[in-house]
Amino acid sequence: MSIRSANARMVGKLIVITIGMFAFGYALIPIYKHICEMTGINILSLSERQVPGNGAAGAIKLPANTQVDRSRTITVEFDANVRGPWVFKPAKRSLQVHPGELATVMYEFQNVQDRRMAAQAIPSYAPAQAAPYFNKLECFCFNQYVLEPGEKKSWPVAFVIDPKMSKDVTTITLSYTFFEVGGKTPAAPVADAAPHLTGAGSGS
Repeated sequence: MSIRSANARMVGKLIVITIGMFAFGYALIPIYKHICEMTGINILSLSERQVPGNGAAGAIKLPANTQVDRSRTITVEFDANVRGPWVFKPAKRSLQVHPGELATVMYEFQNVQDRRMAAQAIPSYAPAQAAPYFNKLECFCFNQYVLEPGEKKSWPVAFVIDPKMSKDVTTITLSYTFFEVGGKTPAAPVADAAPHLTGAGSGS
């Protein structure tokens, strides 16, 4: 066999291998999607929920969260306390969420003093047994903040309630105390520590 023929055969094999590699790469996408759907990871699989866009063509689908327990609904109440000259309040007083569902609430702040102030928030929970299951992914309580005179801010609290929390708990109160840094740090607020049980107060 001549060198030219051997080179031609080698080039032919390389072309076939290259085509096979591209084909395999394209095949990985539906294979990976199928694996995600079977395992419940749902990184690539899409649910039927849609976010409205610019008409039907602009609607996009969101990934389904398979960890959400839609058989349970928990009422989360938001409370705000201040130690100093602040305006501090939640944008919503309560929110109903499913365990495992990501939820967000905004808190509003304003420094009503004529001087710059640094402050931080301390959280507390009621009933206390809910605290280990109330997972905050983002919270203004993680940091100290400086507000200029009259300055207003809105900061989010993003949280997920662990589905492993006792089913007896149907209401959680998230309470914050906002205080000036550099002054005397207040104790965490004491909310109603009695657990809210299913059917409690319903008269049944």
